[in-house]
Amino acid sequence: MTQPPHDEPTASSPQELRDQVERTRTELGKTVEVLAAKTDVKARAQEKATEVKEKATEVREQAAAKAGELREKAVDLVHQVQERLPDPVKDKAAQAAEQARTKATQAGQMWQDKAPEPVRQKTTQGAQLARDNRKTLLTAAGVAVVVWLACRRRKA
Repeated sequence: MTQPPHDEPTASSPQELRDQVERTRTELGKTVEVLAAKTDVKARAQEKATEVKEKATEVREQAAAKAGELREKAVDLVHQVQERLPDPVKDKAAQAAEQARTKATQAGQMWQDKAPEPVRQKTTQGAQLARDNRKTLLTAAGVAVVVWLACRRRKA
């Protein structure tokens, strides 16, 4: 494990020898720092966790953007379907909606008269939630109509 003696001197003066020793110490110090960094598992794990979090944020933002695009396309499709419906169909749908509202009002009144109080409270909360999310529900209904029409058109 020992080195054989050098035949020639490596430094011509003591100062040059000191400089060589200092360079060797500096290089050795850098090597030790690199090795210590490689063995610092905690720091490496934190770096990797930071990278993963950044990637997750990026993917989340891309997904949100894509969802917005799809939502806009769905709304456009619903509008296109509504524009293509003939007026008699629109009128018939409006009449059916009015009849449904009337029957729903009658059923609601009967429900208020006969349902127990805790059930009425939960029903009221659900109805309020539906009213608060009206746009989402209408969009979902519109998408369902478009899908139904597309499936129906394929079968024909």
